[in-house]
Amino acid sequence: MWINNFLDLFGNFLYAYILIPLLIFAGVYFTFRTRFVQFRLLKDAFKALTEKADRGKVSSFKSLMISTASKIGVGHIAGIASAIIIGGPGSVFWMWIMAILGSASAFIESTLAQIYKVKDENGGFRGGPAYYMQKVFNKKWLGVLFSCLLIAGYAYGFNALQSFQLSSALTPYIKDYNSGIYPMVVGFILAVVTALAIWGGTHRVGFISAYVVPVMSLAYISLSVYIGVKNFDKIPEMFSTIFKEAFNFKAIFGAMFYKSALMMGTKRGLFSNEAGMGSSPNAAATADVLHPVNQGLAQILSVFIDTLLICSATSFIVLLSGVDFCCGLEDIPLVQEAVKNQVGPFGVYLIAFSIFAFAFTSIIGNYSYAETNVLFIKNSKLLLNIFRVTCVITVFLGAQADAKTVWNISDLLMGLMAVVNIVVILLIGNIAIKALKDYLAQKKKGQTPVFVAKNASIENTDVWS
Repeated sequence: MWINNFLDLFGNFLYAYILIPLLIFAGVYFTFRTRFVQFRLLKDAFKALTEKADRGKVSSFKSLMISTASKIGVGHIAGIASAIIIGGPGSVFWMWIMAILGSASAFIESTLAQIYKVKDENGGFRGGPAYYMQKVFNKKWLGVLFSCLLIAGYAYGFNALQSFQLSSALTPYIKDYNSGIYPMVVGFILAVVTALAIWGGTHRVGFISAYVVPVMSLAYISLSVYIGVKNFDKIPEMFSTIFKEAFNFKAIFGAMFYKSALMMGTKRGLFSNEAGMGSSPNAAATADVLHPVNQGLAQILSVFIDTLLICSATSFIVLLSGVDFCCGLEDIPLVQEAVKNQVGPFGVYLIAFSIFAFAFTSIIGNYSYAETNVLFIKNSKLLLNIFRVTCVITVFLGAQADAKTVWNISDLLMGLMAVVNIVVILLIGNIAIKALKDYLAQKKKGQTPVFVAKNASIENTDVWS
């Protein structure tokens, strides 16, 4: 299909020669500008999660779980397996590097989202890149442009994709699924459950995420730990292979760079944790905290949970299972075969359950991002309800969609969105650095950091004035 060929070509060029270099530069730049905040203040990041919110508002922990829910999708199973199949085990190393560097960018964008958040009609907060773009540059059109890209990519592209992957992953266990009736049934059930969640608003999304995300993440990580313990003698060889294949000629320049370990690992690392992409700040802004830096630090943990734990879990399952990742199986079927080889047929059903949990929480997390941006464009109840209806329809239709087309469109929209955001945070990141200096100055005096915008020489804020 010519449209897919065009999207492949344009998307690969955008990622390889524009977006990934930008994200790497931003990660390195902010790591040094913040003096390695992702390591230096890691203890404070954990402490930030214990901060309680006022009644009826979203806590730092719930905000983190909304962010993590959106990130942790089926791609963390299928996507990581795909990276290993295409780029080899060396991809895992570059995935780790991107998480470490990207966490500094995540800190900057989430701190900015907190600084420029606004109050909503329910007494809570909302914000994100569209909001800080308008506040700092005084150009609403720039925020609207970003919002449109995010809404199209997350509410429609990625949610249709999550629905499709859930449907396709479960079809082998249902008789007569080729009749076309089963995908419609899956789509209908998922659409109904999604509707119940999103009409409850951000607070219900936060409640669901706060309970489902930790449970499903721990279960999946536990599975990888079990397989690791069972194959303990293979672990040194696995790490040796990962490091060795991360730096050889093929790993760097394989298949004209697009299919190298560097490309696949970097791409998967960057886009699994979304650091610098402009998505997570929409969740970070909802948190009720004493200082914007608190939530910036919390988002560092989201990146680490996403890549260093969940993505690594899939990597270890595949690489330690004894299944040849070049055997011809693709993505989810490869992971299912790997788990089956280690724990028997039960493992296949466990992966199927994980896929459902990952897909559902990702859908509602993606929706929460998109809702924030719809309200930025126009705060209208009628518009919001129409938008919600279209989101539910998208989930239903997504179960029957063409995966390649949806993937290509989603990747392109996400890439364009990220380019806009990364350029913006490079231009205004110094504002987040000011907030960090204010936070550290108060800590040095033995005080609990409480943010007052004028004390940090920051202007044009609604909540912190």
